[in-house]
Amino acid sequence: MGVEIRVEGLTKRFGRQTIWEDVSLTLPAGEISVLLGPSGTGKSVFLKTLVGLLKPDRGNVWIGDRNLPQLPEDLLYETRKLFGVLFQDGALFGSMNLFDNIAFPLREHTKKNESEVKRIVQEKMEMVGLIGAEGKLPGEISGGMRKRAGLARALVLDPEIILFDEPDSGLDPVRTAYLNQLIVDLNAQIGATFLIVTHDINTARTVPDNIGLLFRRELIMFGQREMLLSSEEPVVRQFLNARRVGPIGMSEEKDISELEAEAKLGSDPGKLPPIAPQLMPSDGRIRPTQHAPGSWLRAHGVTPPPGSFIDDLGRDWVQEWPRYVASMGASAGRGL
Repeated sequence: MGVEIRVEGLTKRFGRQTIWEDVSLTLPAGEISVLLGPSGTGKSVFLKTLVGLLKPDRGNVWIGDRNLPQLPEDLLYETRKLFGVLFQDGALFGSMNLFDNIAFPLREHTKKNESEVKRIVQEKMEMVGLIGAEGKLPGEISGGMRKRAGLARALVLDPEIILFDEPDSGLDPVRTAYLNQLIVDLNAQIGATFLIVTHDINTARTVPDNIGLLFRRELIMFGQREMLLSSEEPVVRQFLNARRVGPIGMSEEKDISELEAEAKLGSDPGKLPPIAPQLMPSDGRIRPTQHAPGSWLRAHGVTPPPGSFIDDLGRDWVQEWPRYVASMGASAGRGL
């Protein structure tokens, strides 16, 4: 099972430049969370701070009962073993085949013999669909396969927390869809705490249990996916609709004069799109941390956009969910 991460009042600066300040959030144990934000808002810096590669100027990062910024080097090293990280480009060693790349953390951080290493590497390669590619070099495989190899390497130490730094970077929409399904399946299988940094709107709308948005050097909001996907915040609407109209500019946030000019023209960031159904694990089971469709909206009296929760087969998951849960319970009772 995953570990809860509590971030309290986190601030990071490089010289006089403030990257973000006073960021507070809780990543629930075992759940999938996504962190969104325009380019340059410090999402990758946030990941590096979570894993202790960068030290914040102020604030706390609690991993269980350990506060990372206050840990001595030896305890920080041990705590990092709770993490697995999938970097943007996979970060594979070009001179090593996939087997040796994936085996590297085991050989570096454990005393397992080669028989154990082989068993674990093959198990993780099977989980990500790479059996048979052990002898290939990173330069001989596609970008999608490199991502999966990087993910297998992130899994070999059986981490309780997995960080994904723009896993869709460099992938076409079809490969991104396959990777998203793999992420959901892995979470259902291992129950680790997942945090995904991404620009991909479809990933943010369909994969996570929780979503956060970084903008203007602060965390605009963080919570259950339906909270953000139904938000009327202009920056949220602009980001979800991928429009030029709104607070986000080409290189950074727009100034007041630009926003006033847009307001005079009567422009707005567009209506919120429907809240797409959350991806289910491939085997049809329900993840223990998965929230019922529409549950947050009902609890807070929010009316979702028309067509929300209707999938490609025309099923409305707000209505189907209780029947689906009941059928899965019956299947479990029959040992299916």
